[in-house]
Amino acid sequence: MSGRDVFEYALLRIVPRVERGECINAGVLVYCRARSYVAARTHLDEGRLLALDPGADVAGVRAALSAVEGVCAGGAAAGQAAHDDAGRRFRWLIAPRSTVVQPGPVHTGLTADPAVEAERLLDLLVR
Repeated sequence: MSGRDVFEYALLRIVPRVERGECINAGVLVYCRARSYVAARTHLDEGRLLALDPGADVAGVRAALSAVEGVCAGGAAAGQAAHDDAGRRFRWLIAPRSTVVQPGPVHTGLTADPAVEAERLLDLLVR
């Protein structure tokens, strides 16, 4: 036994002008069924966002990213998803949508610690 579990992850992308399709990575969602773990780690590079759209609603984007983190955390911050299990919250967050904050495709891997993996992926793919 390797002590590693399967996990899934998806990037959170900011698409300030949906009609143009340009995006920047601003976070990562990580889900590990074996550990009932779901979390979002986010980092918004305002300079990159404003380079794509000088009129972007930075506060609105930050609020949307914070809401994603709240859904992952569960409890009162998750709103209607508060009583859903980690997998259901992850599946809801990765559902395709045409908004400014969009999930990317889901990828898989193996990890011994999904929280460490979330930070690693944020550093590798977002920052």
